[in-house]
Amino acid sequence: MATKDTEPYLPDCLDSIINQSYQNWELIAVNDHSTDHTPEILSAYAEKDSRVRVFHSIKSKLIPALQEGYRHVRGSLINRMDSDDKMPLDKIEVLVKEWQKYGRGHIIAGGTEHFVDEGEVGGGFLRYERWLNEVARQSLHYQEIYKECVIPSHSWMVHKEDFDAVGAFDSEIYPEDYDLTFRFYRQKLTVIGIDKVLHYWRDRSNRISRTWEEYKDNRYFGLKVNNFYSLDRDVSRPIVLWGAGRNGKDMAKLLLARESKFHWVCDNTNKIGRDVYGIRLRHYEHITALENPQIMIVVASPDGQVEIKTQLEEWGKKPVQDYWFFA
Repeated sequence: MATKDTEPYLPDCLDSIINQSYQNWELIAVNDHSTDHTPEILSAYAEKDSRVRVFHSIKSKLIPALQEGYRHVRGSLINRMDSDDKMPLDKIEVLVKEWQKYGRGHIIAGGTEHFVDEGEVGGGFLRYERWLNEVARQSLHYQEIYKECVIPSHSWMVHKEDFDAVGAFDSEIYPEDYDLTFRFYRQKLTVIGIDKVLHYWRDRSNRISRTWEEYKDNRYFGLKVNNFYSLDRDVSRPIVLWGAGRNGKDMAKLLLARESKFHWVCDNTNKIGRDVYGIRLRHYEHITALENPQIMIVVASPDGQVEIKTQLEEWGKKPVQDYWFFA
């Protein structure tokens, strides 16, 4: 658990860990150059409970703090915690028992629930929460991986040997949890979803996902495209981009850097037949004229995605094999 200036929230976080129904744990807490009383709070808890071990990061920022903490791990099952959040009292017990059913080669991933001390949780985070919980309920993690981070930083458990095999916290790429999720995917670790909230996620105005440059564009198209071309792109098959809005234009620029040509489709009659970036926009039925295409969908509307998925299924197209949603 990396900590930085979370004095107002840290006691609740630590209490939720100490009061876990499963008690065979160690907490590796790393102070990342806090300017408030975070170090003193950590030290006070460590004095009362030897399972709480406190370290200080030499370098600033989240990833170096996680790297520092991981050097001191002695346990065999790994879970990451955020210092302004809280654990349900049975979180570790549920994760451990579920992991024991499957063993090495598996990641256990649960649901999440946002909360605030005052006011209301932001609508975007609530939508993300509902989507994450549905992904966990149906174990759709790799099917949905290009939409958004399907395994957020706090809701998973994995064996240390599997974690080491994917590079643990060695990568310097932000957003670090999304990058880690792609490394799980690359390693072909099986994700087992649990239909249960296993993390209480604090929504606050100064959380890093709201304030850091690395997190400002939640579409992360560069990270997605890099991984798609590394993990799923078959260059022997034609590539299709579906969607002509802002997402489509952003993705088209990335594709043009990699492909001499691609097919671009939409259902907007005002755009069909126009040339954008030298690519002719066509009606989506153009897909039926292509032999075994790979289809990248950047339409963000939930209703639009349902309609597109229905149409693709009517054409016999399958998720992960033939099409992927990127928004």
